[in-house]
Amino acid sequence: MASELDVRARLQRAGQEHLLRFCAELAPGPRAALLAQLEPLEPEALREHCRRAAAACARPPAPAPDLAARLRPLPPERVGSASGVAPQTRRLWEEEGFHQIALNKVAVLLLAGGQGTRLGVTYPKGMYQVGLPSQKTLYQLQAERIRRVEQLAGERYGTRCTVPWYIMTSEFTLGPTAKFFKEHDFFHLDPNNVVMFEQRMLPAVTFDGRAILERKDKVAMAPDGNGGLYCALADHQVLEDMERRGVEFVHVYCVDNILVRLADPVFIGFCVLRGADCGAKVVEKASPEEPVGVVCQVDGVPQVVEYSEISPETARLRAPGGGLLYNAGNICNHFFTRDFLQMVTREFEPLLKPHVAVKKVPYVDEEGNPVKPLEPNGIKMEKFVFDVLPFAKNFVAFQVLRGEEFSPLKNADSAERDNPSTARRALLAQHHRWALQAGAHFLDAHGARLPEQPRDWRCTCKAGSSSPRSSWTWTRPGHCRPDSLLDLPAPGSPRLRMQPRPGLQGGKQAALSSGCRTWTTELNLGAAAQPPSAPG
Repeated sequence: MASELDVRARLQRAGQEHLLRFCAELAPGPRAALLAQLEPLEPEALREHCRRAAAACARPPAPAPDLAARLRPLPPERVGSASGVAPQTRRLWEEEGFHQIALNKVAVLLLAGGQGTRLGVTYPKGMYQVGLPSQKTLYQLQAERIRRVEQLAGERYGTRCTVPWYIMTSEFTLGPTAKFFKEHDFFHLDPNNVVMFEQRMLPAVTFDGRAILERKDKVAMAPDGNGGLYCALADHQVLEDMERRGVEFVHVYCVDNILVRLADPVFIGFCVLRGADCGAKVVEKASPEEPVGVVCQVDGVPQVVEYSEISPETARLRAPGGGLLYNAGNICNHFFTRDFLQMVTREFEPLLKPHVAVKKVPYVDEEGNPVKPLEPNGIKMEKFVFDVLPFAKNFVAFQVLRGEEFSPLKNADSAERDNPSTARRALLAQHHRWALQAGAHFLDAHGARLPEQPRDWRCTCKAGSSSPRSSWTWTRPGHCRPDSLLDLPAPGSPRLRMQPRPGLQGGKQAALSSGCRTWTTELNLGAAAQPPSAPG
């Protein structure tokens, strides 16, 4: 390990010697820990990182003056749709996807390095329970979906197949995630097929370009964004591991989308048959003001343009059909070939530009007292996973229905949207639709069949409760969004029962069939594995 003198000299070259201002006060253990943290920081890179962070933060976010003239929606030939396509075409995509999965050529890669600050928890988001009747976490839901898609592909092709699960973590999430998986027996997945690796960390910086000291013996560090994936792939030889396994196609997604379809055969098949090296799922924007990036073209090159970069006038433009001209909302759900990822890590990663995130960063004041700021006081520089789209030779977008595939968990329940309640309702409403589409009926306590689309009431059950004694709230007519399907009470009835159609299994897990597909839904205390595609 480098000496304090060596580290101090390196920090002087970087203009960050203040990071050692409490070094003389520290006991040998904390002093050694601080020096070990500082030693890997290259002086020139640290100086440039702090300079760029302060300069970028000083520039007010605003649309580029000529962006509107350079912006174009994606051409139709680059866009597919999960719903607006002939059934035979959809089946062709799905069959191709299952074929690639059965050949062990598909892996999924989870981006799980961020902290759940806005959600209000100190542990990784994947460990969070949104209050489903089954009490399953996001990690468990996703693990079960991997097992289910392996099973479906294996049954179709009479083989055993594996979808490896790569999980990018950070300094904050690696330890808790690894422990959580071990405690839950990897949710019945083979541990050898669950590969966790860690992304890089970067110092948080003040508005005047000084790296922040979180404690006397620790620099405030933050993950380098989900676009840190590409450095992490190289740092940990992940692509080499994929090559040894025969993986050619990678489905990359974020941890917080409760409706995500892992290794979605329809999406995989669409991308493979189009010969794409890079693909993105998109949803139609709910409104011009919705704060999501737009997948479009700039100067004829595909990329994601952040909502803050598009002027309100451009965001409100309409297509000839009446919908928004720029309506392809980015949901951080991507297809990559392994060859494309290899090319990015070798050639293009240094060209990715970091983005500014202004955050509240704990620090120590000049007297060494710890401070938890009430207002944003620091800059975290992040790269985004979608910043590689311009490097693709054949990029495609795939539009999916928001209600079927996108409900992110970002905020605490005190927020109006993207919170545990909205995520829970989205999943249970989806499973309610699946049950009806598969021929199931819902009965009241007297055995009378309930209408498939109740119009009298909306109910909300206490998070996590599946008891007849749950508290219920009845609201305006015209909407029904159940929070607990088997405990969904009609007025004057203490409890409901679900009646599967003849030949289906009931009990704690209600198995639903549609054609050759069978899956389980979050009914009462059952599994929450989603089907790889919606029932036909």
